[in-house]
Amino acid sequence: MPRFAYSARDRAGAAVSATLDAPNRKDALRLLAARGLQVTTVAEEIAVRKSSAGKKDGEVLSFAQRLRSSKVRLGRRQRLPFLQALHDLASSGLSAGEAVHLLSRRLNDPALRALCSGLWDRLGEGQTLSSAMEDFPNVFDTSTISLIHAGEATGSLREVLGRLIVHLTEQRELQRQLLTALAYPILLMLAAGGVVLFFLFFLLPRLQSLFDSLGGKIPTSTQLLIGTAHFALHYGWIVLIAAVFGGISFWRWRQTEPGRIATDAFSLKVPLVGPFVTAQTVHAISHTLALLLENGITTADALRMTERQIMHRIHRRAFSEAIDRVIEGESLAVALGRTGYFPELVIDRLLVGENTGNIVPCLKDIARNHQKIISGQLDAFTRILATVMLLAVFAFVGFLAFAIVSAIFQLSSSFKM
Repeated sequence: MPRFAYSARDRAGAAVSATLDAPNRKDALRLLAARGLQVTTVAEEIAVRKSSAGKKDGEVLSFAQRLRSSKVRLGRRQRLPFLQALHDLASSGLSAGEAVHLLSRRLNDPALRALCSGLWDRLGEGQTLSSAMEDFPNVFDTSTISLIHAGEATGSLREVLGRLIVHLTEQRELQRQLLTALAYPILLMLAAGGVVLFFLFFLLPRLQSLFDSLGGKIPTSTQLLIGTAHFALHYGWIVLIAAVFGGISFWRWRQTEPGRIATDAFSLKVPLVGPFVTAQTVHAISHTLALLLENGITTADALRMTERQIMHRIHRRAFSEAIDRVIEGESLAVALGRTGYFPELVIDRLLVGENTGNIVPCLKDIARNHQKIISGQLDAFTRILATVMLLAVFAFVGFLAFAIVSAIFQLSSSFKM
């Protein structure tokens, strides 16, 4: 008779994990309900037998081993698709273990299938889903694992998955919006570079030969244009190599902790960039903290997990100092206000939320408002950058046309004399 491993909570609310024998999963659930247990997960223990069914499971396990031994790389890109597929199956009535087992056999994407196979191997050894996720740190961060653990402990895994998917989807949409905002300015930069290359390698040689054949005095603007072009042709590679070397050196220095702190501190002083960075930090803090508190994570743990989601080093250090004050008994709003890095309006709204006991709705409201602020800032930044690039291209083309036309008029007037 098949044996089922289950996790449940008894009438007193205590967690229970054990196994029982039953003809099928439906009978196992019925027996557990008769015992007065609130079931969290039920999964059949799989053993590789010499029977046909055992051979089929053995084939699945060997395939999983081949996937893990292959060069499939797992990363954050697999997190959201896996959680969405898991949520869909969990909403259909399957337990987390059964859903992962089914995904390990049915998914076509090699990376996702390798992830599910690895998780299923660990679930088959008796681990919970959250503990199995800990073996894949490149895919699941600490906050995700903690939320899944809270969902398993409270029997609300499906609801936690739904909220987590919404959170990650909004994060991905914000990243997509940022890339879309930068696409047009980058296109303008490429167009400007194309104009410069066309002038240097196609138009300049013909103009130079024309001016040399005609003789006469060339206007200052044309001399400046030709001199700059000659410098770019003969010494431009030196400037390019120096720029590449300087960029690599700066990037490597920024990867160090002192470099990251220095550049992040400077970014707060740059117009447009500073408010945008602050809005991003406030959005990350409010959105992540609301999600963690809503799903039963304690305040101290939720604050520490939220701290890891802050990429800006200055803001992370300030938030860490605020956490220490909160642990000592100070309110979150007062602690954040002491740092001086967060907007006063956000501090006031947090203070109201803490005083009224509605901190989670308040955090959600702050997150929604700052998502709109970030969208507006991105639109403004795109318009400003695009305008600057267009003006630069028009100025260069205008100067190019003026230098050529003035030279032609100068030479033609010399012929008349």
